[in-house]
Amino acid sequence: MAWKFNAGVTTTAGYYSWWLYGANGELTAWAGETFPSSSNATRAAQAFKAGAATARYETYQDASGKWRWRAWRSSDKVAASGESFASKSNAERAADAVKANAPYATGP
Repeated sequence: MAWKFNAGVTTTAGYYSWWLYGANGELTAWAGETFPSSSNATRAAQAFKAGAATARYETYQDASGKWRWRAWRSSDKVAASGESFASKSNAERAADAVKANAPYATGP
């Protein structure tokens, strides 16, 4: 199974966003924000896909002490981890996997 983007669909609150799923079908990344329209969410997914390999990735601890990653282009956050991790090294490995695979994912 290939990595896959799902973009321009609504959240349970009725907003639009994008999600990236790994080859195992698990959520690996999402936009980290919602958008006012399906087309805006799809454009954001396409932009992340095109720039995933050159984005700046960082890991951080969230309020509960779990590790996450986020991707930046300039001063804009363009993606966030789809889950939390027990260790910094696991979060770094997940970010590396997204960086390597998102440009080749199916979708947008």
